[in-house]
Amino acid sequence: MRTATATKHRRPRTKPAEERREELMIAAQRLFLKHGVGPTTIEQITSGADVAKGTFYLYFSSKEDILAALGQHFAEGLLAGIKAAIAARPNQDWKGKLATWARAGMAGYLDSIRLHDVVFAGSHRPPTREGLVDNIIIDHLSGLLQAGADAGAWPLDDARSTAVFLFSGLHGLVDDACIIKEKRVNRDRLVHLLEKFCLRAVGLPS
Repeated sequence: MRTATATKHRRPRTKPAEERREELMIAAQRLFLKHGVGPTTIEQITSGADVAKGTFYLYFSSKEDILAALGQHFAEGLLAGIKAAIAARPNQDWKGKLATWARAGMAGYLDSIRLHDVVFAGSHRPPTREGLVDNIIIDHLSGLLQAGADAGAWPLDDARSTAVFLFSGLHGLVDDACIIKEKRVNRDRLVHLLEKFCLRAVGLPS
């Protein structure tokens, strides 16, 4: 008859690789938000994740590498929120879908603005032109714009260029609101502006 102790000892003593990687990212994110990227050491990250220092290098080559992973995680979370909001709209409500993209995108950025700034502005590497426009948010918006054009919802010559323009508008509005250090960001105003820009960009009345 197996005892509880024997059963416990037979359980795997190591966690799956993805779980270890996730724990390192969670620890890094917490420390980056609290102390900043520069002052945070790899030793602090591994201590926060309760793993040996060498374990870090099984998943990441440097702090820059884990920053890049956090940036991808940020983008994936933002895109998931946008997709979920759009999915709630009726299939043929293209104007509503585009307006929803604006609302969900703005909310996602503002809700995670500190993490965004730490992950992207905290990087020691200046952003490249490719890095500024090559992302899954633009890819998804380009697909949405092209699908609307194919359905006859709006006239559109170049979905990709329009998506880049609108994404840059979203990013610029958020940056401007934060730079001028408003005591309280007026979300309704920002959403209204972005919705208007999105609809006008595809030739629809706002």
